[in-house]
Amino acid sequence: MANTPYPESYYAASANAAPARPALQDDVETDVCVIGAGYTGLSSALFLLENGFKVTVLEAAKVGFGASGRNGGQIVNSYSRDIDVIERSVGPKQAQLLGQMAFEGGRIIRERVAKYNIQCDLKDGGVFAAITDKQMGHLESQKRLWERFGHTQLELLDQRRIREVVACDQYVGGMLDMSGGHIHPLNLALGEAAAVESLGGTIYEQSPAVRIERSANPVVHTPQGKVRAKFIIVAGNAYIGNLVPELAAKSMPCGTQVITTEPLGDELAKRLLPQDYCVEDCNYLLDYYRLSADKRLIFGGGVVYGARDPANIEAIIRPKMLKAFPQLKDVKIDYAWTGNFLLTLSRLPQVGRLGDNIYYSQGCSGHGVTYTHLAGKVLAEALRGQAERFDAFADLPHYPFPGGQLLRTPFAALGAWYYGLRDKLGY
Repeated sequence: MANTPYPESYYAASANAAPARPALQDDVETDVCVIGAGYTGLSSALFLLENGFKVTVLEAAKVGFGASGRNGGQIVNSYSRDIDVIERSVGPKQAQLLGQMAFEGGRIIRERVAKYNIQCDLKDGGVFAAITDKQMGHLESQKRLWERFGHTQLELLDQRRIREVVACDQYVGGMLDMSGGHIHPLNLALGEAAAVESLGGTIYEQSPAVRIERSANPVVHTPQGKVRAKFIIVAGNAYIGNLVPELAAKSMPCGTQVITTEPLGDELAKRLLPQDYCVEDCNYLLDYYRLSADKRLIFGGGVVYGARDPANIEAIIRPKMLKAFPQLKDVKIDYAWTGNFLLTLSRLPQVGRLGDNIYYSQGCSGHGVTYTHLAGKVLAEALRGQAERFDAFADLPHYPFPGGQLLRTPFAALGAWYYGLRDKLGY
């Protein structure tokens, strides 16, 4: 049987010790079968176990193998499309409920880290950096919007103040969100998996779901076993393939690239990011970066539509890093990797139910670290019969990509080219 290891990355190289988990080789029964041991699946499993459900998790590779173990590690609030966009689409009542949830995911992460003593290098503070005056105006509006929904841990940064938090000359200002922050993403997933098992949950690795038998008691088949459940949660996001064809039609896997420098040393690291905040710029095709616990710069950006792996990741990302920090021109890159996230046409997550007993959440569109933790809570609430918050997401309108799966990649790439051009021209 194939054994899929973690891809080479800084996170895999610095991961906390974790037990080897067996592949499913039997027939088991459970209350809930969760497909995918990333943040959505692990968050769902934890909330369900805390509420008395028997839970079995199936993972095709290893815990946190996908986006949960490869992302930029930044705790960023709200959704990939902000609350004002949602409000214009669905009206004030539904937007009010979604707005109240927009800042909950970060709180859930911190609660999990504290409750289960997860060692994942959690740091507080995230900066949105404006490259143009127009972007700064957007941040001013965003601050007013977020404060309208009760989120008050925000500070606008003028040009002088942003120089105090990041040694980059290209920013005209920014916004600091002290409820943002950053973590070692794979270690967060591994800690959550250990918490699942501490509550009696079972996780099988190297156990891809190959078929779902839909019935009153659905069955998930793997190559060497099967799980019969009362409910199924599909939580594979960009790595679910065509297991559920009706979900694949409304989403597209996309790749993003990350590099990690050699250790910079305390003095240089302190000069670059004195308060150890994470940063993302305000471009449509944004760059993001932060320091690791051992003082490396982790820098990511770029999107490959259709999730192809670039031949030379460093060649794509290093020039972006040097544009922000030319003082790193002689610094060696120790790690470079890519990973997939799932894009939806609306850039909003897709949540719903197939029949009476198959639930799903997918399509974080690059905003997954916080949203996935909220999604686990919302899915668990729905299985307990408390569906108001689930329905607020499920009622969001979603559309298939124009041209279907054949043309979704070129259409999305064309749209990204257009917005990338706008970024360069300062619109």
